[in-house]
Amino acid sequence: MINKKLLSFCVLFCLLAFAFTNISCTFDYGDKESLGDDQPDLIMENVEYVRVRAANPLAKLQAERVERYEKQSMVKLQNTTFEQYDGQGEEVNISGRTGNATVEIDTGNILMDRNVRIEVKKEDIILETYRLEWIDESKYLSAGDNNEVFVYKQNGTRFTGTGLQSDTRKRNWEFTGHVRGTYKNNDEDTEE
Repeated sequence: MINKKLLSFCVLFCLLAFAFTNISCTFDYGDKESLGDDQPDLIMENVEYVRVRAANPLAKLQAERVERYEKQSMVKLQNTTFEQYDGQGEEVNISGRTGNATVEIDTGNILMDRNVRIEVKKEDIILETYRLEWIDESKYLSAGDNNEVFVYKQNGTRFTGTGLQSDTRKRNWEFTGHVRGTYKNNDEDTEE
């Protein structure tokens, strides 16, 4: 079930980033040829975006800074928090934060880094890592080979491992590096 929730989070993040592609502004940075392609076409600060359907909020994203790069077809976000709501817009299903996020508009791929935290309330699970990457076409989620991933549940289950990889289509999750922690099931502890 966690796979579907994380998949919906990644789709949500793509949708929110795509919303920024519908904003059109022009700024005069001077001679663009001398500045190169590293200059954003649009900069927004202290952004709050709420996606609504049938008068119910679906998702909310807040970012300290949003930069849009036309030629690279990319949106960069800084110090971002996000929430996804249930169908009636009353309860938060997924919430999280990231220091940086880069969204490739054409592909839907997302790279998050600097203190990534995702909480899936219905599954009672929290995932924390430094870096998390979503490849939209293959529905592949990865934390990178050397990045530690921490998984927590309220019942005391706690795991730490490196190299989280997930093929969400196959519902396959694995750590490529050492995993350690405690799994609690019906008041029984299992340690690895």
